[in-house]
Amino acid sequence: MNVLIVDDEPQARERLSRMVSEIEGYSVLEPSASNGDEALVLIDSLKPDVVLLDIRMPGLDGLQVAARLSERESAPNVVFCAAEDEFPLEALQTSEVSFLAKPVRAEDLLKALKKAERPNRVQLAALTQPAAQSGNGPRSHISARTRKGIELIPLDQVVYFIADHKYVTLRHEAGEVLLDEPLKALEDEFGERFVRIHRNALVARERIERLQRTPLGHFQLFLKGLNGDALIVSRRHVAGVRKMMQQL
Repeated sequence: MNVLIVDDEPQARERLSRMVSEIEGYSVLEPSASNGDEALVLIDSLKPDVVLLDIRMPGLDGLQVAARLSERESAPNVVFCAAEDEFPLEALQTSEVSFLAKPVRAEDLLKALKKAERPNRVQLAALTQPAAQSGNGPRSHISARTRKGIELIPLDQVVYFIADHKYVTLRHEAGEVLLDEPLKALEDEFGERFVRIHRNALVARERIERLQRTPLGHFQLFLKGLNGDALIVSRRHVAGVRKMMQQL
């Protein structure tokens, strides 16, 4: 099996190269890649069987590279690499995607490479792309880039999505993150679990607590998990929200 190493740290690339070379049946392709753009070029030219792909890199990060690969008919298998404080590795542990926690240990590397021998283009798409792009069912997690690195937010912890200019704010049980996905695309993918209450807002159906009219005639929707805060429901969506609430 031919392995391409992608990492922006030279020492990390050298260490992985040495470790892979010591495993029977695996060989390291040269040159290695120091960023996502180089990785895509080398993947095209070297045709690796497996890519050891760092998550956090300047320019295209690991998830963005993986998303590009998932669009291809013939893509190499990927093993994500990340420090524990850069990526929620516990989320990957329940998926079919191979991963390694830095610093990489020899026994973990062998297990990850063996796991990566199975085709994983579909799994990559399910993790990194919306259903409309990947061709699979709705995602179980939403990925967002934050100061912590890449965060995966379980869909059942999402309270609402609110669009503001070019970004969408995702409010979840533990805080907020910004997404660069269009609100309409999120509605198309998760329409069975979220309802539109305003041209710029989707809320989780199971989080709805009550609809209340204010003295000024506006409508407010109270949601579980917002500590008494409410969201405005536009007049054009009031009837739809009421009908939906009767079915809950």
